[in-house]
Amino acid sequence: MKLPSFTLAGQCLALTSLMLLISWLSLFTWSSIVISPLDALLALYQFDQDSIAQHIVRDLRLPRVLVALLVGACLAAAGVIMQGLTLNPLASPSVLGVNAGAALGMALVSTITPWFGLLGTTVAAMIGGGLAWSLVMLLGSGWRTGNEQGRLVLAGVAISALCAALTKALVIIEEDQASAVITWLAGSLTDARWQTFDAFWPVAVVGLLGASLLSPSLNLLQLGDDNARNLGVSIGFVKLIGSFLVLLLVGASLGAVGSISFIGLLVPHMAKLLIGQDHRRFLPIATLLGASLVALADTLSRAIIFPMETPAGAILALIGAPFFIYLVRKKTL
Repeated sequence: MKLPSFTLAGQCLALTSLMLLISWLSLFTWSSIVISPLDALLALYQFDQDSIAQHIVRDLRLPRVLVALLVGACLAAAGVIMQGLTLNPLASPSVLGVNAGAALGMALVSTITPWFGLLGTTVAAMIGGGLAWSLVMLLGSGWRTGNEQGRLVLAGVAISALCAALTKALVIIEEDQASAVITWLAGSLTDARWQTFDAFWPVAVVGLLGASLLSPSLNLLQLGDDNARNLGVSIGFVKLIGSFLVLLLVGASLGAVGSISFIGLLVPHMAKLLIGQDHRRFLPIATLLGASLVALADTLSRAIIFPMETPAGAILALIGAPFFIYLVRKKTL
């Protein structure tokens, strides 16, 4: 079922306006230092003053908001690709083991070679997520379109549990790095700064552009492997490129802010309700929705137990877990 909708341009405009509103609210709300909405807005345009408000907005809040928007867009795009490749409405980085594998890779780098920094954690997250994703697809026969959906999800649960157990073991063994790893696993944007954004945005842009270029092929995959092949689609190549884009988008996002779950599961379904099944149309809607949701979750993370912070990943998990249960019941009962 598709909800009554406006044109794609109209929906993109509406969602962009919502995203900008949430971003603006995030610049001034819930801070130990009170900043009015007008001061937050002026801080973005006045360069001849050196006030506390300008420092907070420009150096702390603005890069955090921008990173949140990029993370949401990337994880939503990764979810769209995964569901398109597997024809499985339950597919997402958090369900099929990519997040757990990426967390294990990050934990290994952080505990063994912590001097690698953001680049090292991103590469480690991509490698760990890639190995977990490959195992899940192999065990669940996910490389064949039209696989048994339940088997793929069960494989994802098993690999996620294995990776989570190994990650916990590393945290216990390497107590010196335990705090940083636990914070990363919770998915928090507290430490997002301009350095994070500068390292993250080129990878995000490449991944999102690649997802956009892949959209027509994802549409043809929905017809089944045989029909798609008859229409000139190289099934193996599309799945290889799609898998690489998933790892790029998820690895960069998780390397920047930690484990953010359920955006890749929740957002594609929301986008389909708004715009329909055409990947070329609902991919941009999904990225805007994902960006808005993560920015909203980060804003709420500062309000729930103010002045302390709740990790944004925990807030999104509270929303995503019930939705996952609903999808499981809807698809299996």
